[in-house]
Amino acid sequence: MNFNFLKKSLSNKSFYFKMVVFIFLVVASCASNDKPKKIYAFNFQNPSLSIDERVQDLLGQMTLQEKVSQMRYDAPSIERLGIPEYNWWNECLHGVARAGEATVFPQGIGMGATWNAPLIFKMGTAVSDEARAKHHKAIVEGKRGIYQGLTFWTPNINIFRDPRWGRGQETYGEDPYLTSRIGVNYIKALQGDDDKHLKVVATAKHFAVHSGPEKSRHEDNYQTSNRDLYETYLPAFEAAVKEAKVHSVMCAYNRYRDEACCGSNLLLNKILRDDWGFGGYVVSDCWAINDFWEPNKHNLVETPEEAAALAVDRGTDLNCGSVYDPNLTEAVLKKLIDEPKVDLALSRLFIARFKLGMFDPAENVKWSKIPYEVVASEEHYALSEKIARESMVLLKNDNNTLPLNKNIKSIAVIGPNADSRQVLLGNYHGTPKNNYTPLLAIKNKLPNATVNYAIGSDIAVGWPTLNAIPSTVLRNGTKKGLKGEYFKNVDWKGNPEFTRNDEVIDFTWVGERPMDNLKKDVFSVKWTGELVPDVSGAYRIGLRASSGGKLYFNDTLRFEFSDDHEPKTHYFDADLVEGEVNTIKIEYYNYHADPQAQLVWAKTDADLITPAIDAAKKSEVVLLFLGLSPSIEGEEMPVLLEGFDKGDRSEISLPKTQVELMKKIQALGKPTVLVLMNGSALAVNWAADNVPAILEAWYPGEFGGKAIADVLFGDYNPGGKLPVTFYKSVNDLPDFKNYNMENRTYKYFKGEPLFPFGHGLSYTNFSYSALNIQDSIVANEPITVSVNVTNAGEIAGDEVVQLYLTHKGDTSGPKRSLVGFNRIHLKVNETKTVNFTVTPKQYGIIAPDGKYSIKTGLLTFSVGGKQPGFKNLADASTTNSMQKTILLQ
Repeated sequence: MNFNFLKKSLSNKSFYFKMVVFIFLVVASCASNDKPKKIYAFNFQNPSLSIDERVQDLLGQMTLQEKVSQMRYDAPSIERLGIPEYNWWNECLHGVARAGEATVFPQGIGMGATWNAPLIFKMGTAVSDEARAKHHKAIVEGKRGIYQGLTFWTPNINIFRDPRWGRGQETYGEDPYLTSRIGVNYIKALQGDDDKHLKVVATAKHFAVHSGPEKSRHEDNYQTSNRDLYETYLPAFEAAVKEAKVHSVMCAYNRYRDEACCGSNLLLNKILRDDWGFGGYVVSDCWAINDFWEPNKHNLVETPEEAAALAVDRGTDLNCGSVYDPNLTEAVLKKLIDEPKVDLALSRLFIARFKLGMFDPAENVKWSKIPYEVVASEEHYALSEKIARESMVLLKNDNNTLPLNKNIKSIAVIGPNADSRQVLLGNYHGTPKNNYTPLLAIKNKLPNATVNYAIGSDIAVGWPTLNAIPSTVLRNGTKKGLKGEYFKNVDWKGNPEFTRNDEVIDFTWVGERPMDNLKKDVFSVKWTGELVPDVSGAYRIGLRASSGGKLYFNDTLRFEFSDDHEPKTHYFDADLVEGEVNTIKIEYYNYHADPQAQLVWAKTDADLITPAIDAAKKSEVVLLFLGLSPSIEGEEMPVLLEGFDKGDRSEISLPKTQVELMKKIQALGKPTVLVLMNGSALAVNWAADNVPAILEAWYPGEFGGKAIADVLFGDYNPGGKLPVTFYKSVNDLPDFKNYNMENRTYKYFKGEPLFPFGHGLSYTNFSYSALNIQDSIVANEPITVSVNVTNAGEIAGDEVVQLYLTHKGDTSGPKRSLVGFNRIHLKVNETKTVNFTVTPKQYGIIAPDGKYSIKTGLLTFSVGGKQPGFKNLADASTTNSMQKTILLQ
């Protein structure tokens, strides 16, 4: 060893000092870094960089074709960049939908009927917990398909302006303020409160002037005044953007003011982005871009390339459909649109994916730690039941008919909705483990009573209630039931994984699958055998299923279906002879996470009324469960029946079959209660005049029957209020396609409603006192209102305190507008003070140009448990409401 260098170095104090410092820094660095610094193949993978830096780096690595491929809802993987496939399509309208087991909450219209925004926030937290848990479980299992992502096309905050609209059930009602409060709370809870990562992405839909008719939504062009646009159709969306910071907006199918909503410069650029500062992404409604060029639709352009260019240019970033890919690539090459606009749209999409933490280590994402045990948990069940209870609206209760005595010895439960699981769920629903129909809940409530059940009638003329075909009439060889062959593919090819005998085809695979180790939930089943009826007559035979399939009867293909995102019933009619053998073959396949298949039938010439009358005669009390069904009211359906039109309604009365049943039962003179289950307002005029008690229950979720039974028998005091007006006749309404608000909703309706918006009775009485509002207010200052509310009855209960405003100087404006509400619980003799703050924007007036202005004059405030001005209702629940007029100066 050469010691001369060491001696020389030691004599150099400066050199010696530098070496000591260097060694110290090396040792300290090693001690502070237990593991080597991670090296990333691409900068966008580095979570320490800002999202904008990561997105721009990613876009810089992509080809034009790769960019376009990521702008369709079913975006494929880009393996060279490590980008996994992602399906943007997911739903959680009232619980995680179409993704197998989940807690099913009341339908949207029932959420609105609670008038309880904080409660809906709790619901949104539960739903997004389940959403995150289901997503991460799917990722671990290698599943990235439809209904397994974190981008949810919820909520529907369109205004339910016309009761004929079949999708109105998805909304929170007819009032912009009520809708905005429920919507903002749901969105905030869904998206979470983490500064770094979104819990899920919520989507406010359908922007903006959209509420039927369903059958012409691909071609209609709506016009409104600026006042109606800004007063009715936009406020809930503005609140979603400005208050809730919703990260996605879905544009609607129709045109508005000659522009397709998904290609509207007014809606998507001026209002949404420029005026409101929206920074998220816009997704088209599904295959809405096709309407730009396809025949007999909007006729805006001639080719798919032009349609793709127009949509992206105007601000639709994501296509639910297949128009963008490959047509958007062609549009860029043909210079119909510049590539930087494609980059802008794509950057918005990847910002969302990065904000969801999809490119970060799971341990860095707060929401990834939610355990799967939250899905369909007891806590969420209790919340679903609570919301169902709070959604119940007592419309009528003459002579305190309700609550009923639980010591009753016999009771008749009658009606097509009494034991219908489908009617609990509404549309866009998950798959529940529980199905508490009213019949089941009443049997549980009254274990010592005789419960006499009869269906009584079809839901409508030509629409029978279909039930699973029993094993007694199905056979294959010497066995009851059908032979089932199960395949791990979607086309029944090769040898089946196994073959077994299925006595009844009534499968809802909740939390399990018919085979282990399925890749992406893909499988198919072939059922074969014979149907041998035990009674001759006219029958409807159907297959209620998700995904797709075929049914052959006597070697003839009777129907074929595909791409059913949630279970639908496909059917045919046939005359069958007792004892005659009919061959049957079903080919069913599943491609997503909610597999279901039920072989069902009904005898369409059966006498349903006689058994119902017999059941009523031998009972002390009759409960009638009538209304509608999501099988005949909903989104763009093939249903054409008397009173129903492609998912919408052409009449708003109860179907004739049910009216006939109701009249014959009421004629028996038995104490009778009517329970309505439906997604939209019903003109139950005869019932309002003749049936002593009416309860509105909506589509109440998997615990709906329990909530109904609790109200009927006094274990819960109803406090829900109507979020829509119940009209007396369709003749009271303007043309369905007329989007002007004149003579619509409680704000502008000139007639006398059957039951007004805000109406709902209780088993107790509430009184109001000490209304406090200043006598005059300076313009542009907030107005504070307070009032005392007392439970003056003999039972604890909820009161929804409603505050309405009328601007006396606004002669062309609404009769009144809801400007505040608060649901409170009061014990017997308890008094609470309820406070409201009314903002200048709420008491301002919208000018013809759509701008708000403040006009001085008289303002009248009305506060109570109902809308003012209706004295003809037997409303014992609110013995006093209060009113005061002040001067705005």
